[in-house]
Amino acid sequence: MTMVCLNDFEEYAKKHLPKTTWDYYEAGADECTTRDDNLLAYKRIRFRPRILRDVSINDTRTTVLGTEISFPVGIAPTAFHCLAWHEGEIATARATEAVNTCYIASTYATCSVEEIAAAAPNGYRWFQLYLYQDRKLSEQIIRRVEALGYKALVFTVDVPYTGKRRNDIRNQFKLPPHLKVKNFEGMFQDPPTSQEVYGTPANTLDPSISWKDVSWLQSLTRLPIIIKGILTKEDAELAVEHGVQGIIVSNHGGRQLDGGPASIDCLPEIVDTVQGRIEIYMDGGIRTGSDVLKAIALGARCVFIGRPAIWGLAYKGDEGVKEVLQILHDEFRLSMALSGCRNVAEINRNLIQFSRL
Repeated sequence: MTMVCLNDFEEYAKKHLPKTTWDYYEAGADECTTRDDNLLAYKRIRFRPRILRDVSINDTRTTVLGTEISFPVGIAPTAFHCLAWHEGEIATARATEAVNTCYIASTYATCSVEEIAAAAPNGYRWFQLYLYQDRKLSEQIIRRVEALGYKALVFTVDVPYTGKRRNDIRNQFKLPPHLKVKNFEGMFQDPPTSQEVYGTPANTLDPSISWKDVSWLQSLTRLPIIIKGILTKEDAELAVEHGVQGIIVSNHGGRQLDGGPASIDCLPEIVDTVQGRIEIYMDGGIRTGSDVLKAIALGARCVFIGRPAIWGLAYKGDEGVKEVLQILHDEFRLSMALSGCRNVAEINRNLIQFSRL
């Protein structure tokens, strides 16, 4: 097959993945309003291209937390990659290393943080962190990722409880017996039961998490802390006040609170509030290079893709993920040139306008 755009990978995955697996990845919460709006929101944004700008040379490079990456797209934390491809997160790590961008490894990976690091020893990796009622679980995994050279902790804060994903309930979704949440293998005292939720015992996540836990994390580690799941200027200001190094504007791919705003619709007010004091990233709904350009124009330092990486895995493992990233890279470079931008620093809010559609 000739894959021309990310939708081609989605169609392939839909046809070739088992229905229960496809439903898991595709799911949003409740009526999927927020998941769908993540996509539609980009169509309400239009470009204001500049011409006669000599775009014979384009530079797509940028930095995140001071580290250079090839272009402002990384891989968001997504669970259970082995459901899509037998090598799972190992393949994803190899692909992002090859493309020279950032991979946020999920807590709920089907390969361990050690296996991911060994597969791509020169890759640039962050680690997604949840906090559990048993804080020792979180503390132990922080120590592991520190020792393995992960460069930041992505503290995911929008899951005090898991959103209601109807198809997973209908399908009685569980990991198949040969797969495990590898980062926690052997760490839970009780064996898995019928109350298992996404590969871990029920009620392990801590719904009491609060801003004081940011200070607790800072007392444990010198790794930069990035908060994932902020959607309002009020919480963005609190994040800055609590000394974190970054924010990922995210609604969890529409998998948590249904009826919330699209991530990109939240971006401008958060950028305006933060005023460059910390770095701001975004995920949700990125499907084309022009989507990336819109997000960068609105102030995101980098965007992260979730579902499209899974589609690439399902298509051809690490080669498929590389193809997905390369298509986005090529589309981003072309959109930059056609809008009159020669490098990422030239992308700003003057490039776009909002449609009434």
